[in-house]
Amino acid sequence: MGIPFEKYHGLGNDYVVIDKKSCDLSAAQIVRICDVHFGIGGDGILLADMESGKFGVRIFNPDASEAEKSGNGLRIFSRYLLDKNLVKSGERFSIFTLGGEVKSTIIDKNLIEVQMGKVSFDSEEIGVSGGKREVINEKIRVLDKEFSFCAASVSNPHCVIILDEISPEIAKKYGRTIETDKRFIKRTNVQFMKIIDKDNVQIEIWERGAGYTLASGSSSTAAAAVAKKLGLCGSEICVNMVGGKLSISFDENFNATMLGAVQKIGGGEIADECFE
Repeated sequence: MGIPFEKYHGLGNDYVVIDKKSCDLSAAQIVRICDVHFGIGGDGILLADMESGKFGVRIFNPDASEAEKSGNGLRIFSRYLLDKNLVKSGERFSIFTLGGEVKSTIIDKNLIEVQMGKVSFDSEEIGVSGGKREVINEKIRVLDKEFSFCAASVSNPHCVIILDEISPEIAKKYGRTIETDKRFIKRTNVQFMKIIDKDNVQIEIWERGAGYTLASGSSSTAAAAVAKKLGLCGSEICVNMVGGKLSISFDENFNATMLGAVQKIGGGEIADECFE
């Protein structure tokens, strides 16, 4: 018997969803499934873990490392639960992740709201070496350039760099080196951000364990939080990415709410010989 799967994308950030009870994936199998040539292809795997009666999900990157939280992944998993008739439109429900419990609401099948939790700038919570502090406007030397960066945690680590102009080429050139810089204890996701106006930003993303990515919910949340923290934007921010747009809003304590689209791609069965 093969492994049943469903595949969805959130603004081009695509995940393969597999129910844990149908298999026990190894690291090698995760890598193979995410391979675009030898597997299904994807930016990661969402492993549904509902054996305890709760809506739990484990989030794996293409290199088989496990992520604490994924905004696009959470919206996709919410849509998966809707398609399985486990939740209803308009219902607010909890999803349990490695990064903690989040609340999700199905606005309609293609539009989902997720409470992303509180964004922190604390070095110890993010996992940035050095003394305890808020990591704001610090310097990092990468290859041939020095950047000013802010770091943030959305239960996973982020490094946000504001530039006058950004591009995929910049993210691809500098992203991997920043991701693995030794100051980031758990590695880091990287966002290069351009401020458009008080209500809009644009980002290019290098995702920890995945590489260059068209869209990311947690990256959008972290980048928007930095823009608000620095007084460059207000409390409601539209984050523009190659794959599309997400709306991020904050309360006075930097608790974040994300609203964005999800689409189903299809489903089927992964053959056993895929792993031979």
